[in-house]
Amino acid sequence: MQFSFKNYDTEKFYDEMFTPDGKVRPGYEAFKQRVEQLNNTELANRQHTAERALMSMGITFNVYSEGEGTERIMPLDIIPRVVTGDEWNRMEKGLIQRITALNLFIDDIYNDQKILKDGVVPRDLIETSKCYLEACKGLKPPKGIWCHITGTDLIRGDDGQFMVLEDNLRCPSGVSYMLENRELSKQIFPEVLARTGVRPVSDYPARLFEMLKFIADRPDPNIVVLTPGIYNSAYFEHSYLAQQMGVELVDARDLVVSGGYVKMRTTRGFEIVDVIYRRLDDTFLDPQVFNPHSLLGIPGIFDVYKKGRVALANAPGTGVADDKVIYAYVPRIIKYYLDQEAIIPNVRTYICREDDDLKYVLENVENLVIKEANEAGGYGMLIGPKATKEEHEIFRQKIKENPRNYIAQPVISLSRVPCFLDDHAEGRHVDLRPYILYGDGINVIPGGLTRVALRKGSLVVNSSQGGGGKDTWVTY
Repeated sequence: MQFSFKNYDTEKFYDEMFTPDGKVRPGYEAFKQRVEQLNNTELANRQHTAERALMSMGITFNVYSEGEGTERIMPLDIIPRVVTGDEWNRMEKGLIQRITALNLFIDDIYNDQKILKDGVVPRDLIETSKCYLEACKGLKPPKGIWCHITGTDLIRGDDGQFMVLEDNLRCPSGVSYMLENRELSKQIFPEVLARTGVRPVSDYPARLFEMLKFIADRPDPNIVVLTPGIYNSAYFEHSYLAQQMGVELVDARDLVVSGGYVKMRTTRGFEIVDVIYRRLDDTFLDPQVFNPHSLLGIPGIFDVYKKGRVALANAPGTGVADDKVIYAYVPRIIKYYLDQEAIIPNVRTYICREDDDLKYVLENVENLVIKEANEAGGYGMLIGPKATKEEHEIFRQKIKENPRNYIAQPVISLSRVPCFLDDHAEGRHVDLRPYILYGDGINVIPGGLTRVALRKGSLVVNSSQGGGGKDTWVTY
């Protein structure tokens, strides 16, 4: 039976591939034409080939909340998400603007604190943030860069406009899926990729390496990737990026502070390390400064960093900008430092620490999405319309007990992309995580990880909550 989009229903959502009257959107013409030349069996075979390839390559993750300890692949749906060149160019400008402002903000709050003195961001908001690190006061990271690698989550609403859903500046993950999804697309639809004119993403490891070199003082620096270890949910990505860059993958057992430097144990003896791309959270970095119970960090590394003898990406302390309450202030932060309006707007956000917003949220819990300030991965969240009255009441009590820890947002009907399901296409909701590198300038990789909520009707795209991925094609 021939595959066809003839009966595909956008169901009044904004659809990335089709207009409401069923016309194919720019960038999808070649893909639609090619796919409709295939029968369902051929398409199903290509889907299964992609899934087997992901498993054989070891592209898996663990879900900590489940006791089985089994590894999963992040499912790939073979129908890509296409972003046109004009859309991307605007998005790129908006992301560069946002990262520039956030970097200035982080530097300011750990040094002069002008934005706090001027009352643009409340001082107590910063000082009560779980990710604000007193030990980082006075820090001056190499080249003045704090957020070297960022993954900013974007969504599109009913009107087709992109909005920022959240910022990820600590240890953003998922870039290995972006790279491998593209490699699989090259195998599954090579001719369509060429005809569509899709910008490449495969040079990301090279760009990452150049950025890490840039923040070092030596011309030929010794660079390592620091992983929490093999049981971390993103361990595959850590090893993958180290291998792609041609640098060592290390954990706490491989590094030691000696003679005022961070050194790596090798078969040839100790070698000084110049740059560490860390994939563990700030508070686990140094048990002498942060969490004294951490077995994942290196005692004394923070002192070496403060003296400028090792560079860390991202800089410790950047997590304060991941706080979902501080996210609500980012448009004001952009205006304060750059005197510009945000190119990509935030989602409308209610700040529960503010009395009027708190009153509104408590009265409308059943209609809102409630988020904890520092949770990630779809945890610590309530989607009001899909929750029970009992869950509504539980969250009301949580908010009353600690209003500073919560924000609320309207339920956004995320845009959808067709997904291949057995013998037909159905729309599923998506978001987009582009990756931004900040070294010698700010570099937005032309693609990103499109995450898709594979469960019918679900708005939660996180892989830990049953989500999958799609290749993201950005056209010229």
